[in-house]
Amino acid sequence: MAVYAAAAAVLAGVESRQGSIKGLVYASRFQNVKQLYALVCETQRYSAVLDAVIASAGLLRAEKKLRPHLAKVLVYELLLGRGFRGGGGRWKPVLDRHQARLKAELARLKVHRGVSRNEDLLEAGSKPGPASQVPRFVRVNTLKTCSDDVIDYFKRQGFSYQGRASSLEDLRVLKGKCFLLDSLLSELLVFPAQTDLHEHPLYQAGHLILQDKASCLPAMLLAPPPGSHVIDACAAPGNKTSHLAALLKNQGKIFAFDLDAKRLASMATLLARAGVSCCELAEKDFLAISPSDQRYCQVQYILLDPSCSGSGMLTRQLEEPGAGAPSKERLQALAGFQQRALCHALTFPSLQRLVYSTCSLCQEENEDVVRDALQQCGGTFRLAPVLPSWPHRGLSTFQGAEHCLRASPETTLTGGFFIAVLERVEAPSSVLLAEAPPLPELRPSPVPKRKKRRQKAA
Repeated sequence: MAVYAAAAAVLAGVESRQGSIKGLVYASRFQNVKQLYALVCETQRYSAVLDAVIASAGLLRAEKKLRPHLAKVLVYELLLGRGFRGGGGRWKPVLDRHQARLKAELARLKVHRGVSRNEDLLEAGSKPGPASQVPRFVRVNTLKTCSDDVIDYFKRQGFSYQGRASSLEDLRVLKGKCFLLDSLLSELLVFPAQTDLHEHPLYQAGHLILQDKASCLPAMLLAPPPGSHVIDACAAPGNKTSHLAALLKNQGKIFAFDLDAKRLASMATLLARAGVSCCELAEKDFLAISPSDQRYCQVQYILLDPSCSGSGMLTRQLEEPGAGAPSKERLQALAGFQQRALCHALTFPSLQRLVYSTCSLCQEENEDVVRDALQQCGGTFRLAPVLPSWPHRGLSTFQGAEHCLRASPETTLTGGFFIAVLERVEAPSSVLLAEAPPLPELRPSPVPKRKKRRQKAA
């Protein structure tokens, strides 16, 4: 009955928006309503698979007029059905624009689940994997609002606020319209998995940032105080940059660099919507930035989140079909760039604290890069022990690696991530002079009274 109810919902939506069923479908494929019902029933069988493909491809975000039920029917027909033979109506050009991406996401899903046939996806997808159980994390943009006001807004919309989370189990059992405040970040709200807030007015107004918890940790651990000068070395797409600006309260300066002009343009839109005013964007290679440039002489904080394999991202699968990790050649190239960027960042003269992070699960891009950079810096920096209660630590590949943090759907109910916090062991001379405590005042030792009189007479 649920299948036919869903089919009826699709048909009702079609008829109300298009005027007739023929406005949606192609007459040569669907001769009557029964055939359309049959298609919708098949679509429902693959509902979870289609949801994953559509979300990964970003179809609904790109095509605002396309409703979710209708999108699933169309994507089923494109990928698993007969295709758009003999027509397609007004929606054919829409799907054609996204056809390559949708097919690529379906192929990646098969690789991730270790299957080769479409039918096998049903069995593989019957048991939800850890990634599908990761809740929806939503960061409150404190440049525009506060957590209490956002919580009140959602409560007025019929959501049930469950208070602050006390364990991962609280997050696992979230269902329906219930939500929590994260146990670690006071500006992070937690909703059930698959909650879609892209159309929510608070998101569209920049009051909310849809950002995974693990992705919020780098800025939180860098913790620049208001008024600081900060470098965001590989900044796009900008979620971490907006988080830094919120921590700075728009007081201070963020120098944000990225080489991709299109990503920078999108980032500028995101920052403007979030109300960020303390950020200076530059289409530059961070490695080409001179640490001796006077513009950066006050930079004491650097966030380095360089390009990586993305092997920990929930919406992106590993790049080599059938492989468990990216190719060795690609990992070597990425790790080489990451190490150069990290060593370069550590040469900024006033730097006090740096956060290195990736959305990768590979040791070559994480612990190995940090180990080599620490060896090259000659003891000037060390790994700072952070979040001792965090359950997933760095791999024990070198002494001190336990100070690094890892995240994964299985252990932390987040995306896959790696974070290392490096702090200066000995401050540069200019900082030492500014911050060193005053020396004790040197006073002459007390002189007996007789000696004083004699000295006065002399």
